[in-house]
Amino acid sequence: MRRFVITGAPGAGKTAIIRQLELDGFSVVEEAATDVIAAAQAQGADQPWAHPSFIDRIAALQKERQVRASFQPDEVQFHDRCAVCTAALAVYLGYPFSPFLSSELERVKKESVYQKRVFFIRNLGFVTPTEARRISFEETVRFEKIHEETYRRFGFELVAVGPGSVAERVGVIKAAIGSMAGGGSI
Repeated sequence: MRRFVITGAPGAGKTAIIRQLELDGFSVVEEAATDVIAAAQAQGADQPWAHPSFIDRIAALQKERQVRASFQPDEVQFHDRCAVCTAALAVYLGYPFSPFLSSELERVKKESVYQKRVFFIRNLGFVTPTEARRISFEETVRFEKIHEETYRRFGFELVAVGPGSVAERVGVIKAAIGSMAGGGSI
């Protein structure tokens, strides 16, 4: 199975791309951070990201979803973010890597869970705030840079997917996976 990560800064359009890939018949694994935020907010925590345990909750849910999805017989699978994204989020929020996050990053590398080429969805030039996404465009640009640096530090190659329509961006991804038939994992 080839597992590809779709990543980028908040508001870059990852979810729309993931939804289209799913509609096109690809197996997808959902992002964890938004669900962790929604669950915490439903329990009365207005800003769950203000607590260092937030990072481990995301990493644990990502791991659970990735492991569960590994039993699917699909040839290609798209993951909406992964533990490296969580590491970038920890850096952005100023949190040290916890023992759990560190071990998850090591597991991902040791087991070559993901393809070494990651689809990095570039920002659209604006960001639309939501309950879970309370970030300005300037902050998202800063986070995008941290994200990119973090992926490179962990040995991944980034395949930039620039602004465009969802169909254009999905087309870039499909063309790239076709040309990566022998691309290695990390």
